[in-house]
Amino acid sequence: MKKIFLLLVIFLGFLAPIIAQDSTETPEVPKQKFARATFNATKLINFQTTEIVSPGALQFMISHHFSNIWNKDGGSQNVAQLFGLNSGVAHTYLSFDYSPTTFLNLGLAAAGSSKFEGWAKLKLLRQQTGVKNVPVSVALYTMAHVNAAKDPENGFVGNKFSYLTQLLIARKMSDKLSLQLSPTWIHFNLAPYGTNNSNEVFSLGLGAKYKVKSNLNLTFEYARQFNMYENIITKSGAIINYNPDLLSAGIEINTGGHLFQFYIGSTTDASNIDQLSRNNSSIKDGNFAMGFTINRSMNVRKDK
Repeated sequence: MKKIFLLLVIFLGFLAPIIAQDSTETPEVPKQKFARATFNATKLINFQTTEIVSPGALQFMISHHFSNIWNKDGGSQNVAQLFGLNSGVAHTYLSFDYSPTTFLNLGLAAAGSSKFEGWAKLKLLRQQTGVKNVPVSVALYTMAHVNAAKDPENGFVGNKFSYLTQLLIARKMSDKLSLQLSPTWIHFNLAPYGTNNSNEVFSLGLGAKYKVKSNLNLTFEYARQFNMYENIITKSGAIINYNPDLLSAGIEINTGGHLFQFYIGSTTDASNIDQLSRNNSSIKDGNFAMGFTINRSMNVRKDK
């Protein structure tokens, strides 16, 4: 009995420091984990993403949208034009953007056909888990667009401004899949003629990225225009009907120094303003066009 009692005292002697240590230990605080590379670029195909370039980095981007691969009345001419690649029509988009901080991106672009754009993108929320759980990343994108081209009916139009505002809501669902919702509002300072005209155009976009490999992604976009696409009357009396559906799919290839994006979509326009409010390509008529984007970023600010 004495031996059992002695062993019990020795055991409790060893256990006491452990019990004391456990009683004074504070619970471990979970580490904050941020979602990274929800998308691999500031643009998915045609539309902006919640991503911005790193602070102090300057990004150069060049995009080409070719003519439609096939026109239903084109016949053998479609083959002669190499399915839109040799048609003599290519809308080019050249842009530079810079991030002065971790949450702000500023940019300028030549959008083709005497069109110019300037924008700002503000990152509002970042998807994260830990002490603070945020299920989505959110950014606000606002862009001003000016068309300095000559109108064949009215001559030079110097005040043909329009504005685009998007709320970008994205979630990285897994290591492979990312999704984004993009409600969009476009404002024209001059409304077109017609019974269905308006200074405001509203649409909703959906984007997706699926990672196949570390350097290869599949991309998808769809947008639906909600108003001002039927029976728009020009000053000459012509009636125009636009196509409210915009569909695109592509691939992204990351070489480390450059990001190459190749895609096919139901638009030949380079600017989001034209794509989301004046799209002339019809999905039901098979009006799809090829395009590509080359993306290059470089650090121009020296770290202190």
